[in-house]
Parts: sequence; structure tokens; C-alpha cells
Amino acid sequence: MNALPQVQTPREGPAAGVASSEAIIASKAVGKIFGETVVALEDINATIRRGEFVSLIGPSGCGKSTFLRLVAGLTFPTSGTLDVLGQPMAGPRPEIGMMFQKPTLLAWKSVFENVMLPVTLAKKGRTSKADREKAIDLLHLVGLEGFEFSYPSQLSGGMQQRVALARLLNTGAEILLLDEPFGALDEFTRERLNVELLRIQREVKATILFVTHNIQEAVFLADKVFVMTPRPGRLAEVVDVDLPRPREIELMKDDTFNRRVFEIRDILGGTI
Repeated sequence: MNALPQVQTPREGPAAGVASSEAIIASKAVGKIFGETVVALEDINATIRRGEFVSLIGPSGCGKSTFLRLVAGLTFPTSGTLDVLGQPMAGPRPEIGMMFQKPTLLAWKSVFENVMLPVTLAKKGRTSKADREKAIDLLHLVGLEGFEFSYPSQLSGGMQQRVALARLLNTGAEILLLDEPFGALDEFTRERLNVELLRIQREVKATILFVTHNIQEAVFLADKVFVMTPRPGRLAEVVDVDLPRPREIELMKDDTFNRRVFEIRDILGGTI
């Protein structure tokens, strides 16, 4: 199969890199305190529009992952308001999916079975032929044709992350939260997966929030970069990435690309 499979998503959206004017995530004065003394986030005011790719970058412990967990409904703000898809966030929602640094695949299940897991659980094992065909299409979309019935131990780290991404896409989520998903990979594998991620976003028209410590990665992927301060995490600046799409690795040689990288480095002031 040479052509990319056409994966149906639950809701149509704008092409990647062409965000709509609709605010899909809006936080106003959001703060998060753990216990009585640990202020993870403070006064976060941010708007993310449908179809945008937003990178979050900042020093360790600045609240990047905490913000993702707030959007996912896994924890709740101590102060302020957070609206997602036009409603106050009140808990996990099927329209929101999250992927972590480790793929967390089930070792005793095949690649196909791991990708089928969200549907298998949701339907209590009563999956259809269409469900199985969609899982195969997603594996082809992430570049794993021919590995559908391999096991995680037979795959490289980068291939395992592709499986985890296909599993995330199989949830049908339209907001994808990625918490340093490629951070443990070598530089060249990470670059290849960054290109693949942008290609996949074009296909599925998702809104993506992507946490990273790598400034070049943040700029390469994003429409906007949210630059965070050291704890307590505040939004120091939103940097617009005015670079054309689709993007390839050669973009990193571009003068505008490098100006954005050094602009963000200056904002961070060597805190990463």
C-alpha cells in the first residue's frame, strides 16, 4: 500500500497550520498548588485555537506537564477557570487524548492489539470489522505497515512510540496532549518522528499541545510556542512561529527558524 490511508476523525477541522478562530482551550488566571506550599502554576492566561500546534517549553518543574494534566481533566485548577471545547473542564473527556514519554505498551499483546486497546475497552471486546480495519489504517499512517503482528520487544524505541501514537489516534480524540513523547530517543530518530507527526496532523486535523525541553523541536513543530518561567510556572511569552508548512528538516537551516530559536533562548535566559 503506497497511498496514505484515509483515517476518519470524529469531527472535521481546519488543515494543520491553518487554525480556525475558534478557541478550543481557554485558561484565565489558572493556578495550581499541590499540598499547601508547592505552587506549580500561577496566573496562566492562554488561548489555543482549533487546529493549532502549540509547543510548551521551559525549565524542569515549571508546570508544563501539570498544564497538560489540567487540560486532560486529570487534575483541577486551584484558582482561575479552564474551558475546553467551550465548557468548563470537569474531568476526562473522550475528545482529549494524552501520550507520555514512555510508550507504555502491553508486552504480551501484538502491535495491532495494543492499538485496538481503546476500542476494545470502550466496546467491552465487541469490536467490528470496521474497528479492526481502522486500527490497521492507523498503523499504516504512522509508518508501521508490516509490523502489525509484531510484539513491542521486537521493535525499536522509535517504532514503539509510533505504536503509542497510533493507539492515541484510535481514541478518536481531537485534542492530542503529548508530554515529551520523543525525549528519550536519539536525535535522528526524534527528527524523523517530528516530521511524521506533522504529516499525521495534516491527515487527522488535530489540535496538539506538545511539551518539550528542546527549543529547536518546539519551533520546528509549532504554530505557537508557550515559553514558561521557572516555578511557579507562568506564561512568560507566546512566540508566533511564522514559518511555512509543510515542514522538512532542512527548515532548521533557515534564518527565520534560527531567529525564533534564539528569541526563545533569550526569553528562557539559560534556565533549561
